[in-house]
Amino acid sequence: MGQSLAGRTVVLGITGGIAAYKAATLCSRLVSLGAEVRVIMTEGATKFIAPLTLQTLSRHPVATDVFDEHDAARVQHIDLADSADLVVVAPATANVIAKMAHGIADDMLSTTLLATTAPVLVAPAMNVHMLEHPAVVANLALLADRGVRFVESGTGQLACGYVGKGRLAEPDEIVLAIVELLSGKKPLAGKRVLITAGGTVERLDPVRYITNDSSGKMGFALAEAARDQGADVTLVCARTDGPPPAGVRIVKAESAEEMRAAVLARLPEADAVVKAAAVADYRPSVRHGSKMKKGPDRLTLELERTPDILQAIGDWKREAEASGAARSPLPFVVGFAAETDDVERNALDKLARKRCDLIVANDVSREGAGFGADTNIVSVYGAEGLIEALPLQSKRAVAERLWKLVRERAGWEEPGR
Repeated sequence: MGQSLAGRTVVLGITGGIAAYKAATLCSRLVSLGAEVRVIMTEGATKFIAPLTLQTLSRHPVATDVFDEHDAARVQHIDLADSADLVVVAPATANVIAKMAHGIADDMLSTTLLATTAPVLVAPAMNVHMLEHPAVVANLALLADRGVRFVESGTGQLACGYVGKGRLAEPDEIVLAIVELLSGKKPLAGKRVLITAGGTVERLDPVRYITNDSSGKMGFALAEAARDQGADVTLVCARTDGPPPAGVRIVKAESAEEMRAAVLARLPEADAVVKAAAVADYRPSVRHGSKMKKGPDRLTLELERTPDILQAIGDWKREAEASGAARSPLPFVVGFAAETDDVERNALDKLARKRCDLIVANDVSREGAGFGADTNIVSVYGAEGLIEALPLQSKRAVAERLWKLVRERAGWEEPGR
């Protein structure tokens, strides 16, 4: 790894899944990097791997019982909670994820998690259908909203016989995430990203307008994830549900025209542009300065096209490349395509016409993937076609994965890191 964790205390929580055996390797890797590792095992975890194994590897007693107090001067779960620079739960079962989400504290691990103020890193591992169950998805989204970080589950052969997503991430991958969190390394440090969010508003008069159902939640999740990874984030917001995230630069842009101007003005300085906003395709051709009074039974409204912001970004890139005047490399551009049919065909067409580097497409008619939801189901396309299909999961988890793909494809990190 080339990094030291000397002087850092990691509390490692191990829960009752078959992947618990991998926690031994994880513990050994952390100790070899100089970390002080304190292990907590649930009763279920002890059925898969003996506490003695983790005691030997960590060189500390393993905590398993909240009532088993060895030192009268200290309350064990409070001592563990206070000592942690980071709490890692690996593997994290659906059961412990639910406990964390709803504040249940009925064993040593869940009690310690409720008491700690340290950052928490969770590595889920379970059957693919369990991982995609709406209750689990909602619990993961709730934890993400509270700032819990995740190491995404892998895809492959599961212990239950299924092939799908749900495998515990490999120990080295979890160690890398721990090192990045504790060493202060931020994978987007030094990068300037420009993100759009929400639904634009096209006014008919001072009190009436045309808009769409976009909540801005996907754009907010992308901004939060980029912020947490060290990026300098500018978020151009139209109409959204709820306040934008803290710690990012906010630019208000109500209409498509205002958003276009805000984006193009900042485009030359951006390293990446993610256009997650839902921009109205049409606007009233006449905007009245005062409220229109009620008139006849029928009213015909004439509409005109709004400016195509993603197309403008693509045109700017083409002109910059042709002139040779722009800095190199040009911004990495990610577009979104909300569709209800022919998702792949429409996404690839949009990617080519608008010169995007990636297109993130979703069928907004699917449950859990529509506007306003806390979850999403997306497919990511590049010039070669489908790159990755992400199943139902929290928008924050989608955002984390998208930034990893951007970092790899923009050449900002090695693939697989």
